[in-house]
Amino acid sequence: MSRVLVCDDEPHIVRALKVVLREAGFETVTAETGEEALDRAAVRPPDAAILDLVLPDIDGIEVCRRLREWTEMPILVLSAVGDEEEKVRALEAGADDYVVKPFGPRELVARLQAALRRAGGSAADPVLRADGLEVDVAAHVVRVDGGEVHLTPIEFDLLKTLLRHRGRLLTHRALLTEVWGAAYEHDTATLRTHMSNLRRKVDPAGERIRTDPGVGYRFA
Repeated sequence: MSRVLVCDDEPHIVRALKVVLREAGFETVTAETGEEALDRAAVRPPDAAILDLVLPDIDGIEVCRRLREWTEMPILVLSAVGDEEEKVRALEAGADDYVVKPFGPRELVARLQAALRRAGGSAADPVLRADGLEVDVAAHVVRVDGGEVHLTPIEFDLLKTLLRHRGRLLTHRALLTEVWGAAYEHDTATLRTHMSNLRRKVDPAGERIRTDPGVGYRFA
């Protein structure tokens, strides 16, 4: 049973999430503050985390950033704020997804399950190599010119997809559908943010991942 850390200072939200997650087969551990969430995650690392953006001490963005210093577990951010700037801030801090309150229980569970699947990988998947990059899909390890690089699950999936189709132009819609699912096929802002983070880590010189403006990306 997957264990999910839920951090929110609104008791009714926490109660609702505990019920929804329990019915979906998840075990939950809760925290009311950012510091408490970080402590609980450190003592017994969960399989995923759901974080509210507005907390009484440090905000969810900072919690996400500090978790990303040592874990690749899927992180979903919850907030009543739905503007694009806040979404980008959360994604840049390492969040895998962003859910706006009020949310549908089925949607939240579906997004959490999708994030866990992306993080899981498959033992049958190969090691992909190209242009100084090595992606061990089963071990979820990426090396750039021999040195190991930390990627979030979303960044890992994007790189894996580009490598499997290297040389081929993948449209924004194709990448969004492959990595996030059909419900995200028009969310190009999310894709741009994650691609920017990925490039910074594996292609700072801009020689591996090419952009066709307004169309998509390809691994050269």
